[in-house]
Amino acid sequence: MDDGSTDNTAEIAQEVAEGWSALKIIRHKKNLGKTESMLTGANSTSKKYLVIFDADLQHSPNEIPRFLEKLAEGWDIVTGRKLGAYSKRTVSSIYNRLSRKIFNVPVSDLNSMKAFRKEILSPLTLRHDWHRFFVVLAHARGATVTEIDIDLYPRRAGISKYTSKFRILVGLLDLVSVGFLLMFSRKPLLLFGLTGFALAGLGAMVAIAAFYLRFLHPMLGFEAYIPPFGYRPLLYLVMLLEMLGFLLVGFGLVSEQVAQLRDELDNIRKQ
Repeated sequence: MDDGSTDNTAEIAQEVAEGWSALKIIRHKKNLGKTESMLTGANSTSKKYLVIFDADLQHSPNEIPRFLEKLAEGWDIVTGRKLGAYSKRTVSSIYNRLSRKIFNVPVSDLNSMKAFRKEILSPLTLRHDWHRFFVVLAHARGATVTEIDIDLYPRRAGISKYTSKFRILVGLLDLVSVGFLLMFSRKPLLLFGLTGFALAGLGAMVAIAAFYLRFLHPMLGFEAYIPPFGYRPLLYLVMLLEMLGFLLVGFGLVSEQVAQLRDELDNIRKQ
């Protein structure tokens, strides 16, 4: 899979493919990203199992039979746990720990060589750069996951495209996005409903406090209290909080219907 490379990768691979009928070269006209490359490769083959790894030979192709053996045992996804020194160990370790903690994924390395059944890609919606969450999303839908130890070798060719410090921030934001998706996509009313009721409750508390200060406080013999800004802003605040609260609850109910339709479409697709 050539993702718009500029170092003649596709041409060299095409020369090799001329003498090897099993090798199929797939090209993107421009660089689209690892997620798009994975999906293009998967859609271009009819094979049952897929194995993905980078072409810099940090992962050895000799590991492929071991991955296939695990898939043959019945696992849906097999990930490789890297053994050896590499430059981004600290960042990778933090990401993997957060993923295990948040998503309860039963593997310790999500950024390595992988093998999986092609069929598990069908129900997944992978956005740009979400290849790193492919295992997380599949596991959330019931895919079985295991891992094996693999050796990591020094890079033999090319340069890393993942050196920008902003990628750490992007990765964390994607982590939050995926967590939000998995937590609330099945029960959107949990988010919108709780937030809506909280705002409506806060509005009711402000209304009670304003009513007490405006009417009951003087009736009890205390000196009337008038806020510096008057009572009208409090009235507007109560109206705003109540409207937002009921709107969010309404959004939650509509979202529940959308989630129900999505589940029905997923069931139809599986059939």
